[in-house]
Amino acid sequence: MKYLIIAEKPSVATDLSKALAKTLGKFEKKGKSRDAQYFVNDNAAITSAVGHLVELKMPTGPNGKNLPWNFKVLPAIPKKFELQPIEQTANRLKHVLGLAKKKEFDVIINACDAGREGELIFQYIMDIGNIDKPVKRLWMQSMTTSAIQEAWNELREGEQMQNLADAAKCRSESDWLVGLNSTRALTCFRSRHGGFNITAAGRVQT
Repeated sequence: MKYLIIAEKPSVATDLSKALAKTLGKFEKKGKSRDAQYFVNDNAAITSAVGHLVELKMPTGPNGKNLPWNFKVLPAIPKKFELQPIEQTANRLKHVLGLAKKKEFDVIINACDAGREGELIFQYIMDIGNIDKPVKRLWMQSMTTSAIQEAWNELREGEQMQNLADAAKCRSESDWLVGLNSTRALTCFRSRHGGFNITAAGRVQT
């Protein structure tokens, strides 16, 4: 069985390559460009995101173009939330998905930060890539070598994290709904007498 371990940040991937060397064997750094760097040995590969690589897609109007700044199109509530790569990190996403789709990797390890946001980063990568492989969770309480090794010995099943993944997606989608609709409604209201007075508002701000 060969593992692909996906961390949240490159620095964490480096820490994992050192901490797990005793268990999985010494890792070799690969990749010519910064966006394609990862660690590999006969038993596993370790790569990482750079925070969020995927975001919810902006809605479009009836004509398929960008949603107009107009009260008539509000509230904008999509029947289905779609995902899109974040433009600035698209190359990194392509690299991570390229590894995830390789047949040599039997199991994918979610080694993103322990929490709702880390779960969301990983789940969005899996969703946008339509990756359907067994998943396990490396739930690390700290980044010390002993804590990483302990977490590896107690890998959680992917199904155990489903509630947290659902909560993460719910938060992301609610932020999108409140932020987009509130910002557009307030901007339209404040611009009703002319000009374009953009007024940002969101769930946390509100």
